[in-house]
Amino acid sequence: MNSAGTERRVAFQGIHGAYSEDAVYKFFGEGIRTLPCAEFEDVFASVNKGDASHGVVPVENSLEGSVARVNDLLLEHDLTVVGEIIIFVKHCLIGHPDVEIEDITRVYSHPQALGQSRTFLSRYPQWEKVPSYDTAGSVKIIKERGDKSEAAIASARTAKEYGMKILKEGIQNSHQNYTRFFVIEKTASINPRGDKTSLVFATKNVAGALYACLGVFAEHSVNLTKLESRPRRDRAWEYVFYVDIDGHLDHPNVSGAITDLVRRASFVKILGSYRRAELPSEQE
Repeated sequence: MNSAGTERRVAFQGIHGAYSEDAVYKFFGEGIRTLPCAEFEDVFASVNKGDASHGVVPVENSLEGSVARVNDLLLEHDLTVVGEIIIFVKHCLIGHPDVEIEDITRVYSHPQALGQSRTFLSRYPQWEKVPSYDTAGSVKIIKERGDKSEAAIASARTAKEYGMKILKEGIQNSHQNYTRFFVIEKTASINPRGDKTSLVFATKNVAGALYACLGVFAEHSVNLTKLESRPRRDRAWEYVFYVDIDGHLDHPNVSGAITDLVRRASFVKILGSYRRAELPSEQE
């Protein structure tokens, strides 16, 4: 994937320095051109229109769970998942170059980052915690505002990007804080080296329908690594199920299971087959 990195442009949600941009560089290499987008919808639109060859979107955090809006967009758009990235999330408290922690009265960050730093923030109950649209964007906000009593929670690379100071490093609640990202593409060919497949299905409205659908994976000896339900946006009180399984779509046991699933479910969408990402170390 990295050899043609300089010829591609990859869309991500946020601004330069965001964790999503870290994921882009990890997958494609530092030479890749990036396209910052204000919203997740803009990432999908950029790939659909051809403004970007790929998009990178977060789908799940090990502490805070799934990113619901991204999962909805994966179902709504005809884009293919062609890769997976997992990054270690190391949050930093970031302020102006000439301040110390004692000077801080207000902290900005994305709601998930605030939640992932809850234990550290509880030591400073007097601080005002302000949700923002993006971690890196929070650093940009406090820099532009120039109020030295304000800080932000973001990555170490963001502090360097905007010439700000790291007041405290590694403030996340757990050192098992990882975010999983998908690489999406519009005109993707099946990656023959893939060893993992993601899909979405809905069940028929009859007794035992979910049991019957899940049974296809056991019948074909396919390991289920994730199962999550989400409401169907266009149908009240109906649900779709997001599933990750071991194996490539071309593997006989996987293709057999999906063939049977199509017979038993009311709807099936294959999101893609791709290579499983390695769990990174804290030093990466």
